[in-house]
Parts: sequence; C-alpha cells; structure tokens
Amino acid sequence: MSKLQLDYLDLYLIHQPYGDVHGSWRALEELYKNRRVKAIGVSNFHPDRVMDMITFNEVVPAVNQIETHPFNQQIETQKFLTENEVQIESWGPFAEGRNNLFQNELLLSLATKYKKSLTQVVLRWLTQRGVVAIPKSVTKERIKENFNIFDFELSAEDMEAIATLDMKASSFFDHRDPEIIKWMGSRKLDI
Repeated sequence: MSKLQLDYLDLYLIHQPYGDVHGSWRALEELYKNRRVKAIGVSNFHPDRVMDMITFNEVVPAVNQIETHPFNQQIETQKFLTENEVQIESWGPFAEGRNNLFQNELLLSLATKYKKSLTQVVLRWLTQRGVVAIPKSVTKERIKENFNIFDFELSAEDMEAIATLDMKASSFFDHRDPEIIKWMGSRKLDI
C-alpha cells in the first residue's frame, strides 16, 4: 500500500483458482474486515469454484473476472453469478483481437450503424448485459473513446445478432486443463 501511496484498495482479486485459494481468501477477508480493501473477488473461477468460495468462507466474492467477449459470452456463468450476487467482470473484452474481432463484419456493420467504433459497440454490448469491462489502453484517445459509450443503446435485435457470435469456448486456454495448470505452476506465475 505504501508503494502504491494508497490507504486502501477498491478491489483485490485472487488471480487464478489454483493453490491455497482458501488461505489466500482468508487473508483477503482480513484485509476487507480491516477496511484495507473495499471489495474482494476472484478471477478465472468456474461456477463450482465460486460456489466453493461462497459456501466455505465468510465473505462472498464481490466480483469474478472472467474471459468475456463476443466469442465467449459466458451466458450461463453470468446467470449463475447474478443469482449468487457476484458481479461478472470481463477480462479481454476485445479477445485481444483473436478470431479476427476487429474485422468482424457484424461488429463493423453495427459500428457504422451507430456511428461508433467497433470497440465502442463491444463495450456497449457488455454494459447492456450488465458486464463490467475494463479495457486495456495506453493511449489517451482510446481511453476517451472507451468511456464514450453512454450516448447510445444497442437495439434488442442487435444484441441478439451479437449473441450469434458466441463460440462458447475460450479464445485463450481452459483453466481446467491439467497441462495448463502444470505449465502455470512450472512458470511460478502470479496465481
């Protein structure tokens, strides 16, 4: 906290569902109880792991940050999270450009229709679904553009059209694949 020059954090997440997540969660609960963090949550947890955290701990995760974008929409997971009062948050809202997202004909046609950029259409689509998105950008112009999504609304028809893009699979990797878990453990990644 001193390095960040902050008295508290708004949100602190467990990054991956591996290792001693319950021990890590208890440490986060202490930070939360001591008002060092305003909210605690998880990232990349499947519904069974989220329910594990809810059932066997005192504080319910406020957020589950998961891969959510037009090609992996997480509809059922979002329903589960909503029912359990856990906010879905998108990491990789633009799928890091995978599946040719930035050249997708449907998304480009909607951008033209609404006189917005393709990224604004994707962010608006996520927002209308109730998904929190924090897109990565380092350029001032793109950061401004990313905020400029509240002066239009996608029609129900256009929301349904974007729903047809769902491939129901990760564009990156499966967090339940033993080889991926082994690889992450061997790299000593921040989990």
